[in-house]
Amino acid sequence: MALPNQQKMANAIRALSMDAVQAAKSGHPGMPMGMADAATVLFSKFLKFDPSDPEWADRDRFILSAGHGSMLIYSLLHLTGYKSMTMDQIRNFRQLGSITAGHPEYGHTPGVETTTGPLGQGIANGVGFALAERHMNARYGDELVDHYTYVIAGDGCLMEGLSQEAIGLAGHLKLKKLILLWDDNNISIDGPIDISDSTDQIKRFKASGWNTVACDGHDPAKVAAALRKARKSDKPTMIACKTTIGKGSPNKGGTSSAHGAPLGPDEIALVREAIDWPYPPFEIPDDVYKDWKKPGRRGRKANRAWKARLKDHDLADDFERAMAGTLNEGWKEALDAYKAQLATDMPKQATRVSSGNTLKVLTNNLTDMMSGSADLEGSNKTKTPSTPVITADNYGGRYVNYGIREHAMAAAMNGLALHGGVLPYSGTFLVFTDYCRPSIRLAALMNQRVIHVMTHDSIGVGEDGPTHQPIEHVSSLRAMPNVAVFRPADAMETAECWELALERTDGPSVLALTRQGLPALRDDADKNMCARGGYVMSPGKGADDVILIATGSEVHLAMEAQARLDEQGISARVVSLPCWELFEQQDDNYIRSVLGKDLPKIAIEAGVRHGWDKYIGRSGQFIGMDSFGASAPGGDLFKHFGITTDAIVAAAQSVVGK
Repeated sequence: MALPNQQKMANAIRALSMDAVQAAKSGHPGMPMGMADAATVLFSKFLKFDPSDPEWADRDRFILSAGHGSMLIYSLLHLTGYKSMTMDQIRNFRQLGSITAGHPEYGHTPGVETTTGPLGQGIANGVGFALAERHMNARYGDELVDHYTYVIAGDGCLMEGLSQEAIGLAGHLKLKKLILLWDDNNISIDGPIDISDSTDQIKRFKASGWNTVACDGHDPAKVAAALRKARKSDKPTMIACKTTIGKGSPNKGGTSSAHGAPLGPDEIALVREAIDWPYPPFEIPDDVYKDWKKPGRRGRKANRAWKARLKDHDLADDFERAMAGTLNEGWKEALDAYKAQLATDMPKQATRVSSGNTLKVLTNNLTDMMSGSADLEGSNKTKTPSTPVITADNYGGRYVNYGIREHAMAAAMNGLALHGGVLPYSGTFLVFTDYCRPSIRLAALMNQRVIHVMTHDSIGVGEDGPTHQPIEHVSSLRAMPNVAVFRPADAMETAECWELALERTDGPSVLALTRQGLPALRDDADKNMCARGGYVMSPGKGADDVILIATGSEVHLAMEAQARLDEQGISARVVSLPCWELFEQQDDNYIRSVLGKDLPKIAIEAGVRHGWDKYIGRSGQFIGMDSFGASAPGGDLFKHFGITTDAIVAAAQSVVGK
């Protein structure tokens, strides 16, 4: 008896998945085989997409949070007609140079919306995508923005703590166009889920403000009914798709052995027989290809209609500008005027305050900036008069109350940036980058412009004690490739660093800002001196005897030490090094011109020494931290740890020999 078309379409996914994993001798066949039926229904009947235009702005977004099951999305992209996903790419699954990596990678594979693999990230990214859709809809209307975000997540995704942060935020904001399909197969790598978890996921999602639907994940009619119900809800929806991992495998289906290893030639032969798939590996019959091409044709028709609406829309130019990530005209002129005022006023203030003041100018002129904070707005200063709060009743706002959900905040910002049309930034304490780190790393991998405002950046936080004093954090963030860490010294440098973070379109930025007040050091606003990462803030008088290199709140200490050393006949050059990443992109001549060639060097930073030796050498002197902090007023702590002008002067005297 001939199989229904829907079943043959799903079996094509199963065959490609098991054969690709077998050819690679590694991978995860179980999830793609188990979710093949549900994914076939989603792509063939509901998902709005155009394979000929993967970047279509109003496409539905599909996110495979369970990224280990990557052959599911690769099979779907190939079958639906994405040109780059050839059968050769499927054959080369998990091979160096292919676009079919072990886990889906954004930017390498058209049709992959976000890099997933670390479990739970895709769920939180999906919250960002869905929030961006609602926000852009509020700005531009249904004619231009009206699409869904679909996420497939597994048991592992739901076990990660990040998932609870994300679903709590989504439920609170009533992101009704977010639909999560849970692959409820009751299997993890080590065995049945009940060896480690007994959560009632449906009750959990309901308690978090979600609509929930349960269905047989292998019954296309019931999956379709669940999706129709989800699309009518006024809340985000979780569809619990009861599935069998490795569906179709007679001996390994429903067991952990189907999860993360090839099925083996003998079992694959049995699967072919069980699912009535008599074709050799990597061969799809024409009638199956024909059926799989239909949803893409439907999407192309919708895309053409959308482009016609865009052409005649009053806000078309602004919409296209926003989606392209182009900043509004006039913002730099406004910032330049603000910097000129700083040069006149020379304000003494914490750099977190300087950041807040800079943001008032920027958010007034950059309409795509979306701010937020992890319940620390009073400290982070990320909210401005131009960023009203986003609520379930007002998606047109520009400030997200993320709550105490640092990890979800960082992951959702990645989704906001990936969606397009939004330039996300948010704040928390620098010490809590430990909660954000996996998502910051993924933003770096995906080259996303996401800006993290991290205040209370040293022992200057004072009495809160070592749990809140980020001793090693700046160093560890600098160690992460493609993350620009800015630690400005005063109000002028803060404005300059914000300018650089906004213009950096190929990776995330972290602004490390002080709690304590700092003196103004710069009265020049004509040129962005931070643009090269480091510069000579104050040359010595005459031939230099020593180089003092500092960042952030310690630069003013170096300046004070320079004045005292001058009185003693020692010429000290002060170098401000606000962004190592940018500094290291400069040519050798510039770096030598700033740091000097053979002069003794002293580095001053209220953090660990790690990384500084490349500038000062192993024999160079470092004035900073060699242990965790303590509970005391901030000023007392700087004295306690010897990060003082006196210490800098003594070190300079020692290395110069005067």
